[in-house]
Amino acid sequence: MKILLIDDDSFLRDMYATKFTELGYDIDVAESAEVAISKLQGSSYDVLLLDMVMPGMTGVELIKIIKSDHIGGDPLCIMLSNQSDEHDKQSALDAGAIGYIVKAELIPSEVVEAVKTLIAQAKS
Repeated sequence: MKILLIDDDSFLRDMYATKFTELGYDIDVAESAEVAISKLQGSSYDVLLLDMVMPGMTGVELIKIIKSDHIGGDPLCIMLSNQSDEHDKQSALDAGAIGYIVKAELIPSEVVEAVKTLIAQAKS
């Protein structure tokens, strides 16, 4: 399973990349939506983990572009954010995310488990 993690926070990006790598996932990272688009044009990913708030473009805007322009095939999109507002969650789901995880509510290993659960549910 190939995952692209998109987050502008280098500490969180590196921490989650390490956690997923330890569990055997093939993980790539992008520090912005623009970098993610570039990577998606050159490679395919099974899952995208997107931050909600990033400079230049939000995670919701990125999902909309990926879905409308069919960039990178049809990866599963999961929002991974500290924004816990119900409106933000609904916006992400409306854009095409299969789930919304609030990072601040879980420890990193629980985030990984929540991602695994969402992927399994989407594939069943």
